Amino acid sequence: MIAERVSMKTLSEQVRNAIERAGVSRYRISKETGVSQPALSRFIHGERGLSIEALDAIGLYLGLSITTQRPGRPAKKKE
Repeated sequence: MIAERVSMKTLSEQVRNAIERAGVSRYRISKETGVSQPALSRFIHGERGLSIEALDAIGLYLGLSITTQRPGRPAKKKE
């Protein structure tokens, strides 16, 4: 179970990866979302977090959604 937790990425890591893979510049993400460039840069470099409002704006801009998975527990089959 501990090994499974180590391999799971945090939500922040997943958002950072989505930003990097977005195919648009951080400048554009900043302008389109209203998240300041310095705040976005500090987040990308892991120096600071972002507010819920900033994460919401980035998530909406990039079309992100959250799904849940319970590590170590297989999904129940519907009968």
